[in-house]
Amino acid sequence: MTTDASTDASTDAVRDWKHWHEQRTETVSATYGPLSLTGTHWLADHPDGSLPDIPGHWAEAGDEIVLTAGADDGLTLDGQPFSGEARLVADPGPVGAARVGLGERRFVVLRREGLWAVRDFDPESVTRRAFQGIDATEYDTRWAVPGRFTPYAADSTDSVGSGVRTVRVGNADGVERGLGLGGELAFKLAGKDHTLQVSVEGDVPQALGSARAGEAPMLWAVFADASSGVSSYRFRFLRPAAPDAEGRTTVDFNRALLPPCAFADHFLCPFPPPGNTLDTEIAAGERNLLRR
Repeated sequence: MTTDASTDASTDAVRDWKHWHEQRTETVSATYGPLSLTGTHWLADHPDGSLPDIPGHWAEAGDEIVLTAGADDGLTLDGQPFSGEARLVADPGPVGAARVGLGERRFVVLRREGLWAVRDFDPESVTRRAFQGIDATEYDTRWAVPGRFTPYAADSTDSVGSGVRTVRVGNADGVERGLGLGGELAFKLAGKDHTLQVSVEGDVPQALGSARAGEAPMLWAVFADASSGVSSYRFRFLRPAAPDAEGRTTVDFNRALLPPCAFADHFLCPFPPPGNTLDTEIAAGERNLLRR
């Protein structure tokens, strides 16, 4: 017999999921959300310093980019009309705070594995105008299960740094890049054991029990499943709750996320690493993008 407490908990979970889904829709459709990305231009591919449909001359200079522009280019730097020469580093903050712009467009300076690129975000992009929402499956308690995170040992033969393994995986742009993995997430669905290799944001003490308050690592996984490319996007992201001192967490596929490259082709999303393709159909979470 269902208790009042369990019914209330289920109602709260459904309400929280709906709020999460609404926030996700607002975030991705925001002025400078992922739908507004119209290009990622690698400077190495444009040695003449001319980027497609972006004014100015962009040149690598070691740990900086040198941007040279004239007044008739119409660029702004830190919100002010710009002409002359500026030395730029990677933009650390939100897209709207990028230093260089052209009208409402923002040009974000990016560095990845030693290579420089400029991303073009345009609020008037075709994909943003065509956006109709995110196709997501309604909350179902079956897809929220207990899990346990185990960090990799620091003495792993294939590790770099403290318990981090870097594997080369394909990216959405067709290039292989390193993906750092910090441990393994174990859980059970419908009586069957599963594991995912996960990346870690933040420090992971080798003995999780020694972690002090506020030090819990944030986990994220790139995964595919039996629905990928069929009834769901070809792969998705998962961000489990931060594990406690004993590694316990909740694996909630109701909050499986579409990767940024589902919203714009110009993101460099990593594909799932070996072992992260589940043979179970995960009929939960965000599934596909809705367009006009």
